Amino acid sequence: MPSPHVRGVLDTSVIIDLERIELDDLPAEVAVSAVTLAELAAGPHATDDPAERARRQDRIQRVEAAFDPLPVDAAVARAYGLVFAAAISAGRSPRGRRAFDMLIAATAVAAGLPLYTRNSADLAELGGLVEVVQVT
Repeated sequence: MPSPHVRGVLDTSVIIDLERIELDDLPAEVAVSAVTLAELAAGPHATDDPAERARRQDRIQRVEAAFDPLPVDAAVARAYGLVFAAAISAGRSPRGRRAFDMLIAATAVAAGLPLYTRNSADLAELGGLVEVVQVT
């Protein structure tokens, strides 16, 4: 089914699996958060497999060349407060590795764009703040 939106923010899970995703499932105009670039930059250092390290390094280079990332600025910081509060209210921790997902969601909130993810269940409590679109 074609994307219901013209624009949207792709989270890291979508970027990692981009080769396996139908492009019609994504909006025509896509953006990424600077947080996604940070996660991708850490990727090559998180594996001991040289072939996987090379694949991850190639991915970050391609993403850096293709996108001008949305920054983590004052608007994102304010939106993060809302995202953090929503997670706490739902009884879910916004800390640890999940903090990156929350910052990416805050980027989408600040930009006023839907968030495209492969892990929509992980962001279910944010429904009132940002539209979370599951990508299969």
